[in-house]
Amino acid sequence: MTTQLAPAAASIATSRRVRSNLRVVGSALGWLVSGLLFLVICASVLVPRVAGATPYTILTGSMTPKYPPGTLMVVRPVDLDRVEVGDVITYQVESGEPTVVTHRVVGVGYRADGERVLTTQGDANKTPDAKPVRAVQVRGELWYAVPWVGHLGVLFSPDQRQRLTYLVAGGLFAYAAGIVVSGWLRNRPRPKARRRMP
Repeated sequence: MTTQLAPAAASIATSRRVRSNLRVVGSALGWLVSGLLFLVICASVLVPRVAGATPYTILTGSMTPKYPPGTLMVVRPVDLDRVEVGDVITYQVESGEPTVVTHRVVGVGYRADGERVLTTQGDANKTPDAKPVRAVQVRGELWYAVPWVGHLGVLFSPDQRQRLTYLVAGGLFAYAAGIVVSGWLRNRPRPKARRRMP
């Protein structure tokens, strides 16, 4: 009898170890995905909002290979006097118009009236942009970029992005709370069974 029970007990122990290892791996993957989603939300929504920056999405290949289409560019306000050759700026094509371009500054000059202007060019373009950029057109300089995240900005409207952000953030907090509660339930001390008196 004992020789038959030993393999069964070993099999049960192995099965428990496998389930325990799978739980640990699943939990680690869950935390990893949650952490990555949280970082993406922070980088694309929370940090720009708190810092007064603006996220834009690269739609064309003019800034490849460093900033391909779909890259989220977070741009913060800048004084035109502090912009130098080599900086990446986002500016309005025409002052007051919503269409913007993100290109690199390749030259700094002055108009006849003394106003400072910038010459820009896309990294993948062979020639500089035709019109110089004035201070009134500049929306800001590149602060940081997040690859591929900008594709979400193209798929969703601003209101949908905000609702999606709240939904994902709420889901992450609910998931984290679920993991904490399930861990507490598994590890809480269990009351000892009392022996019944004969």
